[in-house]
Amino acid sequence: MSCEDDVVVIERSWAEPARFAEIYDRHAAHIQRYLARRVGAQAAEDALNETFLAAFGKRHRYDRARPDARPWLYGIATRVVGQHRRDEVREYRLRASLAPAEEVDGPADRVAAKVSAQATSAAVATGLTSLADGDRDVLLLIAWEGLSYEEVAAALAIPVGTVRSRLNRARRKVRAALGSEVRPLEELSNHG
Repeated sequence: MSCEDDVVVIERSWAEPARFAEIYDRHAAHIQRYLARRVGAQAAEDALNETFLAAFGKRHRYDRARPDARPWLYGIATRVVGQHRRDEVREYRLRASLAPAEEVDGPADRVAAKVSAQATSAAVATGLTSLADGDRDVLLLIAWEGLSYEEVAAALAIPVGTVRSRLNRARRKVRAALGSEVRPLEELSNHG
């Protein structure tokens, strides 16, 4: 694999389409992880293929001022997820509606911890379901993928200020769904 910036590889793929495989090799694992979290492991493979097929088709319009293609690919992947959003929301609602499973065997502390984790998971799912699509996209790109505000802005083609306001709004709504279980979300305030 070459050590050229992504922009150089993409430009060279205009004349030699097979060169675009280097972009796939460099970034597919990151994009697939993100997609698996968004649409599930089974749908992630199809979504990954859709993402790279769309990226290949749009490679002539790639912003050559950006040496790293990953934010661009996250943006395409997020739009692919938009096509799967109804299923995603349905999954969050299903998780939120599931009652905590009762564990018969084992120490009381383990049962209490499991019930608490399941209740928190349901609250997070409810919180995610209540978010507007753009707010959810920003929150998940930052929380799951560790993107900076600037990278999220590039991925979603929105200003950094919009990223900040969407993240703030998403945090408030998820905090409200979680009640007192907000500690993991506090970590997001130090990111960016």
